[in-house]
Amino acid sequence: MKISEHLELAELTRSDSAKRNGILNIPKPEHLENLKKLADKVFEPIRNHFCKPIRISSGYRSAELNKITKGSSATSQHSTGEAIDIDMDFTDITNKEVFDYIKKNLSFDQLIWEFGTDKNPDWVHVSYESSGKQRKQILKAVKQDGKTHYINIS
Repeated sequence: MKISEHLELAELTRSDSAKRNGILNIPKPEHLENLKKLADKVFEPIRNHFCKPIRISSGYRSAELNKITKGSSATSQHSTGEAIDIDMDFTDITNKEVFDYIKKNLSFDQLIWEFGTDKNPDWVHVSYESSGKQRKQILKAVKQDGKTHYINIS
């Protein structure tokens, strides 16, 4: 099922953890609508700007899948269809370039520089609040004492 011009639902629901644990990772109708907004407001503009396929390393996670996903919280926007993680390491586009493009050009709720170095994140988390009320929150995820902490970098 196509979510947008360049995005299939299967790309957003693919999960090795779901397969291993026998979890059906199928969005509810309201989550599907959120995914369509996210595709329209975030994914497609990135795809069109860079003119290359965009790799989503994590997209929709059902509540059941989210519970077993290491590092996720009960309030994760992945579970409402409002967030994606992008990892462009397989191309000549860096994750930093994607991060900077989103920061300067798109409306978003949260933009997170996920781990990595000061030069390039391991991946980019971006969310779009379905109500349209975007916080424009820019964070950096870091490990301290074995736990993930988020530092406001806006």
